[in-house]
Amino acid sequence: MTGQNEATGPLRGVRVVEFAGIGPGPFAAMLLSDMGADVVTIVRPGKGKQDVRNFVHRGRQVVELDLKNPDHVAQALDLIGAADILIEGFRPKVMERLGLGPDEALKRNPRLVYGRMTGWGQEGPLAQAAGHDINYIAITGALDSFRSPHGDPVSPLNLVGDYGGGAMFLVVGVLAALTEARSSGKGQVVDAAMCDGVSIMLTMFHAMKAMGRWTDHPRTNMLDGGAHFYRTYRCKDGGYMAIGAIEPQFYAELRERAGLHDAAFDKHLARQDWPALQDRMVEIFATKTRDEWAALLEGTDACAAAVVGMFDAPSHPHLAARNTFVTHEGYVQPAPAPRFSRTPSAIQGSAAADPIDAAELLRRWSKQPSLKLA
Repeated sequence: MTGQNEATGPLRGVRVVEFAGIGPGPFAAMLLSDMGADVVTIVRPGKGKQDVRNFVHRGRQVVELDLKNPDHVAQALDLIGAADILIEGFRPKVMERLGLGPDEALKRNPRLVYGRMTGWGQEGPLAQAAGHDINYIAITGALDSFRSPHGDPVSPLNLVGDYGGGAMFLVVGVLAALTEARSSGKGQVVDAAMCDGVSIMLTMFHAMKAMGRWTDHPRTNMLDGGAHFYRTYRCKDGGYMAIGAIEPQFYAELRERAGLHDAAFDKHLARQDWPALQDRMVEIFATKTRDEWAALLEGTDACAAAVVGMFDAPSHPHLAARNTFVTHEGYVQPAPAPRFSRTPSAIQGSAAADPIDAAELLRRWSKQPSLKLA
C-alpha cells in the first residue's frame, strides 16, 4: 500500500480499522480507502493474503489476529486506540462477546466512530437472524417493486441492499459522526442497517403513494416498467434500448426521432393507455438493431441509451472518455468515485498486500500525521 504521507484524497490522515467481513463492510472500507483513508483490515490467521483480482479489497493493510486469543484482542484494542473509525459487520453482540464492543472500544478511544453494519439492525425481532441482501430488501417493499413481466420479484443483484442501503449509508454515517467528533471530541456508535437504508431510499415512492401517484401493483407505475416511455425494448438483433423520456419535451424528442407520430401517443401520462402503447413500441423497436437505435437516439434529449453488458461497459465511448474504469496491476476495474477537484481519490494499493504485524503498523502510524479530531 502507498505510504499514508503519499496517499491522496480528502480522507488523507483518517485511520480506519475494519474487521473482515463480506458485502457492504468491505465495500465501505474500499470507498474510504479510495478517498485517502488509511485502512487496516483485521482477518483470521492464514486469511490475510487476498487475490489481486479481489478489487473490493484494494488499498488495505492487513493484520492477522485470532480474536479468541486474549493477546490478539489486546493488539486489536491497540489498533482501535489509534484509529478514527471502526467498521464491523458481525451479528449484534458478537463484538461484545469478543471484548471489542463499543463500551470497550470507546473506553480505549473516546473519540472513536464505531460503525456497525448489519442487515436487520442492532435490535428488533429479526436482529439475530441470518440473512442476505435479498432478504433485507424483501421486507422493505423494494424487492416487490422489481418484477418480471411474469410477475415474479427479480433480485436487482445485491446493489440495493448491500451497497445502496448498506455500504453507502455506513459511509455517510461514519463520516458524519467523524465530522461531529472533530468539534465535540466525542465518538459514537453508528448503527447502519440495510433494511433502514433501503427504506429511506424509497422515500420518494412513499410520497408518490401519499399523493395518489403510485399503486401497489408492480409494473403499473411510471418507474417500474408500467409506462411505455420508461422501460427497455428489445431490438431487431436481440439487444435492448433503455428509454426514460418522462418530461413532455423529452417525450416529444423521442416521438420525433423514433417516428411515434400516431395520435395515440399524444397523452403520454394517460395510465390506461400505457399497455397498448407499449405493444406499439415493442413492434417499432424490433425494426432496427440496438446500435442503429443508439445512433439515432443516444446523445439527444430523447433520454435513450443502449443497454450495455457489464463487461462491455469500460469500452463505452462516454465511460472511456471519463476514465470511469482504470487498469491497476494489469486488471481493468472501476475507478474511485466521486471525483474531487483539489484532493483527487486514487486506488491506494494492491488488493493482495502482504499481511503485516500489528506492532509494525502501530509504529508506522506513530510516525505519520493523523487526523486531529479536536
